Amino acid sequence: MDTMILVASAGIMAGAMNALAGGGSFVSLPALIAAGVSPVLANTSSTVALFPGGLASAWAYRDGLRPVGAMSLRALLMTTLCGGLVGAVLLLRTSSAAFTFVLPWLLLIASIALAFGRRIGEAMRARWHIRAHAVLAVQFALGIYGGYFGGAVGIMMIAMWGLLDNCDLKHLNAPRTLLVSAANVVAVLAFIVANAVRWPETLIMLIGAIIGGYGGAHIGRRAPPGIIRAITLLATSCITLAFFLRTYAP
Repeated sequence: MDTMILVASAGIMAGAMNALAGGGSFVSLPALIAAGVSPVLANTSSTVALFPGGLASAWAYRDGLRPVGAMSLRALLMTTLCGGLVGAVLLLRTSSAAFTFVLPWLLLIASIALAFGRRIGEAMRARWHIRAHAVLAVQFALGIYGGYFGGAVGIMMIAMWGLLDNCDLKHLNAPRTLLVSAANVVAVLAFIVANAVRWPETLIMLIGAIIGGYGGAHIGRRAPPGIIRAITLLATSCITLAFFLRTYAP
């Protein structure tokens, strides 16, 4: 019972974080590991549990879908789907020991993207531009990352798309939610087909994430964005540090 309370609470927190600022997997994944789920199964189960919330966001943004600069949204979608499938297969073929070793680094990458993604994107736009064929190559790589782990992948996509000529940054949220969901949907299907999901914990976390997402949306209308961002970055940084100590400390 205590384990299920932990999982449900983590689902609520993860759903709220995703609704407010992102980074929900920083809570859901450690909670599942703490509940006794192996690291790889914890990652797959976390992806499945948080997927409906991301899909709901993509649906809410559907009216804003449009090409990304000169890039066809269909080309980006197909590229992301292929990358997401590759990432999911790679995760399923990764041993728990290997995933435990790389997990702190994945969390660190996601933490940096959450904390500095916008600034990094602005600095890159001031110096470089990117061509369409290069965008598809990077999008495929981000799809792989999205299917394998996915933390802050949406921020990475926006930073990369901003390097395109004639790309309006104000209209990137809708493509971002669609393509993040695309990477996740093929991963979720692969995990289910491979029977790589701990369903009791996943379903409880899924319900909690829906509740948290609804509550988080209401909190987000009232709470100052700066406070939300500060709390999110503090939480993700502490969790990342904890995993480095857990994995590498003597």
